[in-house]
Amino acid sequence: MYVLYAIVSLTLLGLVLGLALGIAGKYLKVESSPLVDELEAMLPGSQCGQCGFLGCRPAAEALAEGNAPATICPPGGSTLAEQIAALLGLDLDLSAVKEPELLVARVSEATCTGCTRCFKVCPTDAIVGAPKQIHAVVADACIGCKKCVEVCPTECLQMHPIEITLRNWRWAKPTINPAGNALC
Repeated sequence: MYVLYAIVSLTLLGLVLGLALGIAGKYLKVESSPLVDELEAMLPGSQCGQCGFLGCRPAAEALAEGNAPATICPPGGSTLAEQIAALLGLDLDLSAVKEPELLVARVSEATCTGCTRCFKVCPTDAIVGAPKQIHAVVADACIGCKKCVEVCPTECLQMHPIEITLRNWRWAKPTINPAGNALC
C-alpha cells in the first residue's frame, strides 16, 4: 500500500516539476542575436582556442560586437575571413593572412609513456589510448591545434604535414589572369 503512495506521489511530483520547467523554459528563454548564431555556424566549431577565445561562441560574439577582426580564426584561413567580412560588410586586407598549413599530430611510440595529458586537452578527441599505454592519433579528427604537443612531457607528439592521398586530394582552384581567362 505504501509503495503505491510512493509511486503516485513521485509520478505527480515529476509531472508538476516537468510542467514547471517547460513553462519556465518558454517564458524565461534568453534570446540570442541571430548574427552571433550565424557567425558561430560559420566558424569550425572545434573550440580549439587558437583565436584567443575560449570557444567559437565567444569569438562569434566578439566579431558581432566589432571587437575582433574578420581574420580571427587561424584554421579557417582566408576563405573563412572572406565569408565573415562579407557577412559583416567589412573591408578585408588578406595580405597579412597566411593560409594555415594542414598539420596532423603523430605519436612516437618509442617515447610515449601513456600519461594521458594529451587526450585530456584535445578539443576533438582525436587522440585515443588508455593510461600507461601507447596513444594514437586519429588523423581524420585532428585539427592541428598543437595543444597536445604543448602538454606532452616526453615530446613524443610532433606535428607533421598531412600526406596527400586519393582520399584527401583536391584539385587546385584555377586562378584568373587580368584578361579574365582562367589559368591553371
